[in-house]
Amino acid sequence: MAGGKCLALIAHDQKKNEMAEFARRNRNQLSKWKIVATGTTGGRVLDAVPDLDVTRLKSGPLGGDQQIGALISTGEVGALIFFVDPLTPMPHDVDVKALMRLAIVYDIPMALNEATAEKLIPTLNA
Repeated sequence: MAGGKCLALIAHDQKKNEMAEFARRNRNQLSKWKIVATGTTGGRVLDAVPDLDVTRLKSGPLGGDQQIGALISTGEVGALIFFVDPLTPMPHDVDVKALMRLAIVYDIPMALNEATAEKLIPTLNA
């Protein structure tokens, strides 16, 4: 993933349809980025927009959130879009909090809902 812009996409289960639709609507802007995504989210994004450059990592609960956190800490991921479902308990909540913490510590742009992601995307491609 070295060289070029890299964006991380993650969506909780109840938000995966929204992420796929977001990717479809923003295909032109997203095509300018290398994308890393947790496993199922990456699969749904690729189903919606097969021509995007998406690298699928492990599922979030199986370490995908931590993999993306590592990429943030090494400077390989420059922005994070994470459609969080605040109404469903997550067994891997500590991993989600650690990921958000790394995005804050390394001061990368982070959108946690669709409305913010829609505002963020144009600024990333400016």
